Amino acid sequence: MAAITAEVYSSMGLRDDEYRRIVHLLGREPTLTELGMFSVMWSEHCGYKYSRPVLKLFRRYKASLEGKGLENAGIVDIGDGLGVTFKVESHNHPSAVEPYEGAATGVGGIIRDVLTMGARPIALLDSLRFGPIDAEDRNSESVARNRYLFERVVAGIAGYGNCVGVPTVAGEVSFHPRYAGNPLVNAMCVGIVTLERVATAAAKGPGNPVLYLGSSTGRDGIHGATFASEALGEDSDDRRPNVQIGDPFAEKSLIEATLEALETGAIVAIQDMGAAGLTCSTVEMAAKGKVGMRIDLDLVPVREQGMSALELMLSESQERMLAVAEKGREREVFSIYRKWGLHAVGIGKVTDDGMATILRGGEVVANVAPNLLTDECPTYETPAEEPAYFAKAKRFDVSSLQHPEPGEALMALVSSPSLASKRWVFRQYDFQVQTQTALIPGAGDAAVLAPRGTRKGLAVKIDGNGRQVYFDPYVGGQLAVVEAARNVACVGAKPIAVTDGLNFGNPERPHVYWQFRRAVEGIAEACEALGTPVVSGNVSFYNESEAGEVLPTPLIGMLGLLEESSARIGIAAQAQSGTVALVWHPLNQPTQEGLGASAYLAEALGIEDGRPVAPDLERELALCDWLVAAVSERKLDWAHDVSEGGLALCAAEAAIVGGRGFELDLARDQGSPFEYASTTAAALFGELPGRVLVGVAADSADELAWLSQRAETSGLRLSPIGRYDADLSYFAIRLDGETCIRCDLEGLAARYEGSLPSQMAH
Repeated sequence: MAAITAEVYSSMGLRDDEYRRIVHLLGREPTLTELGMFSVMWSEHCGYKYSRPVLKLFRRYKASLEGKGLENAGIVDIGDGLGVTFKVESHNHPSAVEPYEGAATGVGGIIRDVLTMGARPIALLDSLRFGPIDAEDRNSESVARNRYLFERVVAGIAGYGNCVGVPTVAGEVSFHPRYAGNPLVNAMCVGIVTLERVATAAAKGPGNPVLYLGSSTGRDGIHGATFASEALGEDSDDRRPNVQIGDPFAEKSLIEATLEALETGAIVAIQDMGAAGLTCSTVEMAAKGKVGMRIDLDLVPVREQGMSALELMLSESQERMLAVAEKGREREVFSIYRKWGLHAVGIGKVTDDGMATILRGGEVVANVAPNLLTDECPTYETPAEEPAYFAKAKRFDVSSLQHPEPGEALMALVSSPSLASKRWVFRQYDFQVQTQTALIPGAGDAAVLAPRGTRKGLAVKIDGNGRQVYFDPYVGGQLAVVEAARNVACVGAKPIAVTDGLNFGNPERPHVYWQFRRAVEGIAEACEALGTPVVSGNVSFYNESEAGEVLPTPLIGMLGLLEESSARIGIAAQAQSGTVALVWHPLNQPTQEGLGASAYLAEALGIEDGRPVAPDLERELALCDWLVAAVSERKLDWAHDVSEGGLALCAAEAAIVGGRGFELDLARDQGSPFEYASTTAAALFGELPGRVLVGVAADSADELAWLSQRAETSGLRLSPIGRYDADLSYFAIRLDGETCIRCDLEGLAARYEGSLPSQMAH
């Protein structure tokens, strides 16, 4: 065996001390194949070596680490014998160098994570971040690149999701200079499973056969996990071989074959060959089951000849699964997969020696205890350092701002690619396949699914605000949770659980580690207060390029439950006319009047500074409960969360989507929702948490009384602030008796709906 040099292990992403640790654990020098296995399993992407100490703040994660270990995705019992499993994953670096395949395989991978729980995937969501696409110089190299990445990522999501037959029902897109060079592409999948049929990844039963299922293995994606665990640089384009190539039609067959095979009861354990490929599935399944595995690589189906043991163990070729079957029943499994046109072969067996033994050409090329790769990965904690800009943002003075005319500011907001309609994106997705989508993209603050076999509905949403987290990670983390909760509550669903996607820069930088720790602390506290445990998630570090690190961007995937899916409401008014009301709660001197770190500052004034307003977690929970009760009692016509862009943008969106003119009459009287505002801009565009705009159909005095009384008993307030009417052709807001915004509704809608198409027109 050739000697392993520092150049060899460092090229695999291992440090000197990590290599010495491997030698110590093995009691010898590793083979080249073993070294490759350690390198991918000890990468940040698989080993979570910088994030594990912080993720213990999530109670469910901590319990899993100290108990039976994490499965591929979390499961939530929704009654009727059904469970919902859901998870978010990132595919940032692959999408930066090969956007179509990077996004497509991100979708495929997250589907398989849900599938391996025994669940049928029923919905996809995506959260995307790119550099600016609307700069004055549309032909600049940077803007052209951002537009290309955006276009191809959306095409990749559509190309894979539409073909695989899982609807893409919700998502979000935002643009900022800090994402130039390193886009964020996060995919979330939701599945439903009969609780009696939940599958596990824990191998068991010495002598049971280990089965390779799905597509053949090639050289694509080798060292993909390592690639995801380092910053992008000048050689990024040379890393294209690290990006997997997906086949959605094979994935569709894999879904059906796997669910059919699980129904037989012949499969003991199953796991996706995702990051780190055969290495990850082999050692994680063995470690979880506290057993060994003996794998013969000569039996692995390949599409390229001459692949080495290292290549076979590290390949991240798509649409592959590893399973353990009951001895003697493997032919049942084989026949099902082969019927669907997929490979199904035995490549090894479960052993009782506690070792992962890998053979190639009749020789042992790796022989290592699985727990050394899964449990012995070193962890690191960077000394957290509060950055100087944080203190500066606290001193930001809103009284010195020079404000534009409110109507101009509103037009700037509705035209912003980050805030404008995302119809250009979601019209490319098949969001009705499977015919269970009850509230489609753009129609509500969250998507609603009506799964067969129950009258209940599932509300799903993914959300995040990198600007708020940047200027105050702790508060920003809390705000991400409460906004996602409000989103599902606005359609009538009780928020019940969270998956999170944590996207940050280099954790070895003290200020980045501070951002990460503080954001997780905020998320953990908010989830605890709302009773929405984090049941699954993903951490993506090293999101930086020559342009610098990305904004710290934790994403919250929220699951909500409706007792009756038919009760759901959206943003659009159903009644011809009615009352616009604001449900809210008082805040004691809101930070910088809600203008700090706001969309108004960024889009209308070109300023990014200040601190966001912290939520009142107890009142946020009360607000969600109020919304759920109001919707279930059929008291509301529509509802829309007040968040980015403040009340004015929220109302404009409701008017546009509902096709109803709005007349709002606001006042800064004592005790009113706007008494805090020293300026018109603060009243109209301030971003204060704990506020939702609702519509109550005309001639509904009893409903208003019920809603108001219920709000008061919950520590909330309900303030009628205007009306909506299909016969009105304009959108208008008065403040303290003076008209500050009045515009043609059709023109407003044209700006809102036309922004992205005009930016993306070639």
